[in-house]
Amino acid sequence: MAKTTGRHYTRIAARAAAAALTAALVATGTSAVAADAPQPSLGAATGQPPAAPAKAAAAVTPHFSLYAVNSAGTAYAYGPNGKGGLTSREVYGSGWLGVSAMMQVDNQVDGKSDGLWFRETNGDMGYLKFSSTSIKIGNGWNIYNKIISPGQIGGAAAGDMLAVDTKGDLYVYLGYGDGKVTKRIKAGYGWNIYSEIAGNGDLNGDGKNDVVARDKSGVLWLYKGTGDQKAPFAKRTQIGSGWNQYDRLVSTGDIDQDGRTDLIARKGGELYLYQGTGNAAAPYKAKVKIGTSGWNSYKFLF
Repeated sequence: MAKTTGRHYTRIAARAAAAALTAALVATGTSAVAADAPQPSLGAATGQPPAAPAKAAAAVTPHFSLYAVNSAGTAYAYGPNGKGGLTSREVYGSGWLGVSAMMQVDNQVDGKSDGLWFRETNGDMGYLKFSSTSIKIGNGWNIYNKIISPGQIGGAAAGDMLAVDTKGDLYVYLGYGDGKVTKRIKAGYGWNIYSEIAGNGDLNGDGKNDVVARDKSGVLWLYKGTGDQKAPFAKRTQIGSGWNQYDRLVSTGDIDQDGRTDLIARKGGELYLYQGTGNAAAPYKAKVKIGTSGWNSYKFLF
């Protein structure tokens, strides 16, 4: 079990209302279920997807801290420093061994991180959990090579999840806003051509969240969001090449605090920021180095 160093587990969310969130999480747990049929949230016994707002609001630009976990299982937090870079790291927990995927989620769609989805590798079970052991979403999640939370993509009122299985099929899990998710919705195939997928916000200014994907030849593609849970992305467009120089791509939203979603890229021990432009044809400015050494010591960046 993951442990913290004098802080509650949900401090990973970096919200002032941590106490209230903690109380909300200590609800009746759900029984473990397979990855293709996660248990719906309490009060959603029909298993239907969460309803969309009467009038969908434009996507709010996320502004999460960047979290990093090393091979010893120690977690660190880096916040925006107000100058286009990151603050010095702060220890935020320990005991993150036996975890194979980690991602933040904005359940209230207000641009703030509300908790953490993570996958524990327990033999062949692959449990997916939310922020504490009291919220167990299901087992069997080892069928997925990639799991990310790019924010709200299905038109409902909470952050969602994307998962790519070993065959390359893409699935959407809509979030209920309490850490639990709907049954999966198949949204594409052939996604095993991508070695990295990242996104957390709107890249082209249309009010819908987007993702970028790097193929194995180093070409970077933009998938513009549609807001439709059954077809969440428009046809891809190429936005760059030569991205194989990076071993990790991640988005935590707006790092330089200009109101646009950015992208972080790691190259060995160095970290680079690609500032967002809001232009679909060229969504990022030229890279800026924001970390000079030691970043290859981290197993996870999220």
